[in-house]
Amino acid sequence: MQAKKIIKDFPKLLKKTGSNWLDSGPFELSAIVAYYAILSLPALIVIILNLVGNIWGREIVEGELLDEITKAVGIQTAESIRVMMLDRGDESVSIFTTFIGVGTLIYGATGVFYQLQAAFDKIWKLKENTNTNGFIKMIVDRLKSFGFILIIGFLLLISFILTALISAFSRRIEVFVPDNLFEYIYVIDFLMSILFIYVLFAAMFKYLPSKKVRWRAVKVGAALTAILFVIGKYLLAWYFSEMDPGSTYGAAGSVILIMLWVSYSSLILFFGAHFTKVYADTYLNNKDEIIIKE
Repeated sequence: MQAKKIIKDFPKLLKKTGSNWLDSGPFELSAIVAYYAILSLPALIVIILNLVGNIWGREIVEGELLDEITKAVGIQTAESIRVMMLDRGDESVSIFTTFIGVGTLIYGATGVFYQLQAAFDKIWKLKENTNTNGFIKMIVDRLKSFGFILIIGFLLLISFILTALISAFSRRIEVFVPDNLFEYIYVIDFLMSILFIYVLFAAMFKYLPSKKVRWRAVKVGAALTAILFVIGKYLLAWYFSEMDPGSTYGAAGSVILIMLWVSYSSLILFFGAHFTKVYADTYLNNKDEIIIKE
């Protein structure tokens, strides 16, 4: 497959993607994901803080996460999430209670990824396999969703390490490098963040659907989605800071902002998933390239 042909066909691919995206009811799907994101958020924060915080330091991780949340949805929402982080769960409880608590925590945290998988299956127009035990399938899907939480934790840890290294390196060479060259160090940090977003989206497009998809389609779809997501992130930050849509809802404003951010981001994610499918159907639609799981 030649790159020139793909570039030539790109407008047609986007047009087909947009049509499929609208036909799939993206606003309904994104609203469902946003709802489950709110339910999953407290448990997700606890797990991420414990996974990464035990290695990097809980206070440092809290600060980094709150800084990114502040950039995305504002100070008020970040403060509400900070309150969630204050509950360290240090109370002494029985082993049975701990076991139930951990199980509930994992079940809650995986909810948003479980719904994303259902949305991706709808995008790929997959029918539910009635030969599989429903309970076993749910357990497998939840374990798969928990795997994505581990991926997020790993990417955050690597991101923190690289950011710290870049920061330490920049302080050492700041006195020796001209200002115009020194700025490129932060460009590297920015490009690294895009790379991590790309890896996360690629993992979602590859492993969340109940269908095996060749990396060739996943790589292209994840790249487009990462670019759109970064652009959308800055546009959403501007919208939230300038228009302040959460102020209309009073005390519930923080919850509304989180749901809006997740909903808008899900729209981009679903567009990328549709593009991946259109790309696969156009260029890789044969048994050797895409294999449906039995």
